[in-house]
Amino acid sequence: MNVLVIGNGGREHALAWKIRQSPRVERVFVAPGNAGTAQDAENVEISPTDFPKLIRFARQNHVGLTVVGPEAPLAAGIVDALQTEQLRAFGPTQSAAQLESSKAFCKNLLRHADVPSADYHVFRDAESAQRFVNERYPDKDQDVPLVVKADGLAAGKGVVVCSRREQVLEAVQRIVVDREFGDAGREIIFEERLNGEEVSVLAITDGRTIVTLTPTQDHKPAYDGDLGPNTGGMGAYCPAPLVDAATLSWIEEHILVPTVHAMKRSRHPFSGVLYAGLMITHQGPKVLEYNVRFGDPECQPLLMRLRTDLVDLLEATVDRRLDELPPLEWDPRPAVCVVMAADGYPGKYEIGKPIRGLAEAAALPDVKVFHAGTRLVDGQAQTNGGRVLGVTALGNSISAAKLQAYTAVKCIRWPGAWCRKDISDKALGRGKEEGGRESGEG
Repeated sequence: MNVLVIGNGGREHALAWKIRQSPRVERVFVAPGNAGTAQDAENVEISPTDFPKLIRFARQNHVGLTVVGPEAPLAAGIVDALQTEQLRAFGPTQSAAQLESSKAFCKNLLRHADVPSADYHVFRDAESAQRFVNERYPDKDQDVPLVVKADGLAAGKGVVVCSRREQVLEAVQRIVVDREFGDAGREIIFEERLNGEEVSVLAITDGRTIVTLTPTQDHKPAYDGDLGPNTGGMGAYCPAPLVDAATLSWIEEHILVPTVHAMKRSRHPFSGVLYAGLMITHQGPKVLEYNVRFGDPECQPLLMRLRTDLVDLLEATVDRRLDELPPLEWDPRPAVCVVMAADGYPGKYEIGKPIRGLAEAAALPDVKVFHAGTRLVDGQAQTNGGRVLGVTALGNSISAAKLQAYTAVKCIRWPGAWCRKDISDKALGRGKEEGGRESGEG
């Protein structure tokens, strides 16, 4: 079987790499791909949003399964377009993708499904949002525990955590008035700021059966100690000992199952990856957001550890027979992914910097360097984005995996390259960092 992966980031490189390992797969295409996917698969110069070209390519190359990586083509309806042409695709329909493409849709669904989440308010214009802030918080020096979110897709950056009134008003200006995130700011959401630690729980569902993956922990802020502006993710590790087996069971019962049932009842049946971004509060887990695809960089350590044939899992989802699959098999060792970024990210950055040391890093045991923002120029890998690489390693403990990942990072060089130095440190000291069977693994 031939498989087409849509996208060009680190998630798509990880998917193509894992799919290529299936004995049932002959060729793996990635549209448009990057310098890394050019080594592990075959790149195709087609935009993820050029549906007619993607459909034509899938037909001409006898693609038996299309796997959609990023959120933008899902929100635009790529799965619907492929299904209309009788082509099999893994991912939610445009209607179901609203769980990520519209935060207002998501919050309303969570409220009706009685899924624990932060209190919220939705505004359609700057004036009503500003009036709410000024009336609710008249004292400019008082604490304003709000998170301001653009309603639509903003590449992980349309979220501003606030503690003062001026910060909220500035966020409204940026999102609604200045349209810093384009049409994503057509509506704006104020959420109660939750206190706790964040964790990601991803599940595969065909709309009837839910297969929960091992909990992971992402690192959104740019700098060590969770300081600085939010990014698309500066690293992740798996499993996350913050979520034990009992907590994961509670999350499945009170968050994942009610969400899938609510989507079906509201005539938006969901199939694909249901990614719950959670805050573990003193009152229990609460949903911060849903994504409708594999997280990036969470996908990288997850797939490093997955031993089950990924193609079997994806096809069972598309064919609505997840209940027939045996429990997933996992490498007992933890995995840590460290994102190497371009100078200036998440702000302005330059591209076209030659990357050196990739072969040296790849030669290290239990290491895989996943490419994100890269391109090939005359056979040389160059930077082509803000998040450039996801250096991922396995180890007998989280600390060992971290050491191996950062050993690989030190091999890789380009002008201005940088990364966080504390990826996975939150897991240390919890008493569960050693490898072995963990929550979400059977």
